[in-house]
Amino acid sequence: MTQQAAAAPLPCPFDASFAADPHALYARLRAAGPVHRIALPDGSPVWFVTREAEVRSGLCDPRLSVNKRHSTTGFSGFSLPPALDRNLMNIDPEDHLRLRRLVSQAFTPRHAERLRAGVQDCVDDLVAGLTDRIATDGEADLVAELAHPLPLRVIGALLRIPGPDQERFAGWISTMLAPRSREDLVAAVGSVHRFLVDLVAERRAHPGEDLLSELIAARDEEDRLTEDELVSLAFLILMAGSENVQHVISAGALTLMNHPDQLAALRADPGLLPGAVEELLRHTSPNQTAIRRFPTEPVEIGGVRIPAGDTVLLCLASAHRDPARYPDPDRFDITRADKAHLALGHGLHYCLGAPLARLQIGAALGTLLDRLPDLRPARPLGELPWAATFRFHALRALPVTCRP
Repeated sequence: MTQQAAAAPLPCPFDASFAADPHALYARLRAAGPVHRIALPDGSPVWFVTREAEVRSGLCDPRLSVNKRHSTTGFSGFSLPPALDRNLMNIDPEDHLRLRRLVSQAFTPRHAERLRAGVQDCVDDLVAGLTDRIATDGEADLVAELAHPLPLRVIGALLRIPGPDQERFAGWISTMLAPRSREDLVAAVGSVHRFLVDLVAERRAHPGEDLLSELIAARDEEDRLTEDELVSLAFLILMAGSENVQHVISAGALTLMNHPDQLAALRADPGLLPGAVEELLRHTSPNQTAIRRFPTEPVEIGGVRIPAGDTVLLCLASAHRDPARYPDPDRFDITRADKAHLALGHGLHYCLGAPLARLQIGAALGTLLDRLPDLRPARPLGELPWAATFRFHALRALPVTCRP
């Protein structure tokens, strides 16, 4: 029987205890029910979906639109300008598939495999720098020395963006994801917008053998996308390609170091690395929720009727610890049989860059295990700095050492 949830949102559950341990909150919410009416930190009411079956179903439900025009509650999110908002994360099937086809060849498993040697060279260079820093200072920040710069370099090479510009862009994205004020958010969005518009203009004047030049040609010569769609695609490739991978690498390294039995098994059999990457994506993925959805008609999720136009958040992190899907879900097990996680999406919005993301994560962690066999955290777990919001949970820094 359909349950009619209360119209008033619950108090915001994202407090200091959530920042310290998001999974404790998710466990309580899952036990209480699959869908909850809660408030986000800014007071916005949302429907929060916690159980794996409902989250997986919701990710491919065509009635749950990602397009903000279907919102009836005034949802604004980052308040992106049109030139950033017309990306694959915010548009529905017809336009989504058209734009996805334009860039899909650059992110196929076959193309990612062709990039393997270059990615490994980049990893080798960064791990050498990490090793030198530890030798000189006694410790080094794995985030700053490896996890952060690796995906920036890889995506930067794909789009032919100079290193200093990659760092500037990464700083603006970090501010967007965890702004200290509304003013900081507005300034960061404006900086990203101007940077990308200028980058497209520069590349239009001086095209080359890179993905952005190909997209500009598709816009100018073939009229296959609008100018806003062009800039928005560049925005999404840079943001998603650099932000998520770095957090999985850093959290993955920490998780492995904190599970010596799994670390020993992986070192004894490097063939377990692909499975370890999938388990890390399930167990430690930084993304807490999928991008918000808006029902185009009243829908029922987990026995709860949700009105058209309300905001729905599908909690990936909660789904990944649902005991109804994953036996002993809090246990980190690199040999876990069920590897069908949702960290890279599901359905239409499955991550376009998944093969390249897996390649980078595997190369980074595999090289660390090979070159630094006695790597360990240089600080107690409770002293590590985290950035924690309802959107993501990620390490700001990870000091490591090799000294006994």
